[in-house]
Amino acid sequence: MQTYPLQSITLEEAMQFQFRMIDCITKEFKGSEILTRGDLGVVPGINKPQTTLKAEKAIANFFGAEAAILVRGSGTGAIRYALFSTMHANDTLLIHKAPVYSTTTTTISMLGLQTIEADFNDLEDIKKVMKEHPEIKGALVQYTRQSMDDRYNMEEVVQTIKGCKDIPIVTDDNYAVMKVKKIGSQCGADLACFSTFKLLGPEGIGCIVGKKAYIDILVKEHYSGGSQTQGWEALDVLHGLVYAPVSLAIQAMVNEELVERLCVKKEVEGIADAFLANAQSKVLLVEFEEPIAKEVLKYAEELGALRNPVGAESKYEMCPLFYRVSGTFRAKDPTLDDRMIRINPNRTGADTIIRILTESMKKVKACSLKK
Repeated sequence: MQTYPLQSITLEEAMQFQFRMIDCITKEFKGSEILTRGDLGVVPGINKPQTTLKAEKAIANFFGAEAAILVRGSGTGAIRYALFSTMHANDTLLIHKAPVYSTTTTTISMLGLQTIEADFNDLEDIKKVMKEHPEIKGALVQYTRQSMDDRYNMEEVVQTIKGCKDIPIVTDDNYAVMKVKKIGSQCGADLACFSTFKLLGPEGIGCIVGKKAYIDILVKEHYSGGSQTQGWEALDVLHGLVYAPVSLAIQAMVNEELVERLCVKKEVEGIADAFLANAQSKVLLVEFEEPIAKEVLKYAEELGALRNPVGAESKYEMCPLFYRVSGTFRAKDPTLDDRMIRINPNRTGADTIIRILTESMKKVKACSLKK
């Protein structure tokens, strides 16, 4: 099966990300401020904690953006707020011709947006759709793959849309930030959105990076104290952004090793194929020769594997995740539910994953023989 996973940054590049993030932090914070839990509430004049404002400036600087804002609702909330600031009810939004992530579908419905699809894998189709539908007022581009055959380049898609019409473009950067060289705003999009929980940060905090004009709209709307990201949460966001790049680069290296050992060296019998895909995070997809996926997942959990994600690469997910393939992939091919699983190493080494996989498959076989 052919997939087109995103190109991960190297360990050396991840180290440079870490160093640059610290450099940006030191330009906004005193050393004594970093060793606190920050301030709280709505500070007069800025209407948010000083710590949060400084964290947002450090994040914007890291990504080379005009502004950044931390919002509640994780990645979903960030996308929802970004579309709110760039679109109006009944406006038409350009989206990719593929299964849409469920929470994004809800957001589109909540905001009363109309949608037009184009195949982002085909730049000529984007131009054709844009020409045929002058009513398109904005675009949403998901960085990671919505279908197994997705292969589009974020920067090319953004530049193609902008070349047709200068409309606001929002990118869903979940599962890509700190793994790839550029996020959506660095590729020319107006706003890039992601969950900090997926980057070893606190629960429930999303981030929007990009054009100040759109972010200013959100700053104005976030006037209540309960809407604010508090100082301690903002500091936890920075902690995650510092440690995530190297951690995720090691995870990518483990994934590459697993493909070599499972697909090339054939270390585990009964596996038809093993390959990498962004579904949604970059994971190892394992296809079995027999329809045993659900049984393997049952035994893998007993052997220490996580059976469900918390934040998909959150700070809580140390052990490997053995999980069903994503909903968007299953929508494209329902048979995958019985013959394929996804494995996210998280902080685990390849040996542990191969052990759990091997023992799980042996337990399935033993149970089948008893029947």
